[in-house]
Amino acid sequence: MKAKSGAAGGERRPVLSRTILLLCACSFGLGMLFTDRFGAMPDLKSPVVAQRRRQEEELQVVSEDFVAKTKPSDDRDVMGEVAKTHEAIQYLDKSIATLQMELAARRSRHELLESADGVRQERKKAFVVIGINTAFSSKKRRDSVRETWMPQGEKLKKLEEEKGVVIRFMIGHSPASNSALDQAIDVEDAIHHDFLRLDHVEGYHKLSAKTKTFFSTAVASWDADFYVKVDDDVHVNLGMLLTTLGRHKLKPRVYIGCMKSGPVLSDNSKYHEPEFWKFGEDGNKYFRHAT
Repeated sequence: MKAKSGAAGGERRPVLSRTILLLCACSFGLGMLFTDRFGAMPDLKSPVVAQRRRQEEELQVVSEDFVAKTKPSDDRDVMGEVAKTHEAIQYLDKSIATLQMELAARRSRHELLESADGVRQERKKAFVVIGINTAFSSKKRRDSVRETWMPQGEKLKKLEEEKGVVIRFMIGHSPASNSALDQAIDVEDAIHHDFLRLDHVEGYHKLSAKTKTFFSTAVASWDADFYVKVDDDVHVNLGMLLTTLGRHKLKPRVYIGCMKSGPVLSDNSKYHEPEFWKFGEDGNKYFRHAT
């Protein structure tokens, strides 16, 4: 009986040893597994971790700022931006208009100087050149001027040669070349010799251009101290005019005439100026100007 018991106890020992070895191996494996996973925890104070954390914080701030900026503005902000844009456009329009006017004035001055240089040696010296604005249909007015204050024939020629006073009716030409209207002026000029023919097409709505053409033509033809423009329905006291001009002869850049300013005319008027704002900042008014 004892012999049998001893044999059974000898068989249990190897099994128990293998079990213990297996448990030890599992414990070692688990130890290695947990050591690799948790033993290599990053150092929160290391420079790499700190730099990565700062980058994440900066990205978060930039993201929040972008979201805040891309939020839709309210109606007040939108209307304010529209108003600012409109004001900027209007300011640019004013600046462009001013530059265009300055450019046109400089071009006109340059053309005038060029034309004057081209005929400088042909220009006659004069005290005053008086241009009387007239039209094809105004023969009766011209005859009235000739019968009152404008000398005729030899007297007109003598006044020009001795006193330097040049008086001419200024007129352009008709749209049709060498029309009956032009021929009538040719006949009248052959009799009186008192016309200044302009390179200008006559028309009621072209009076400003005609006046400009007269002054440029007169400057190119005569080197005068004064240039005067009047209408053919005005009777001039020639002696008083010459005396007045003589008192201002030594003054540079003298202008004598009507200076005015005032409100722009009604919208219903043909003289209404829709771009009145180009003439100044005082509301619906023209700046003071010569007329």
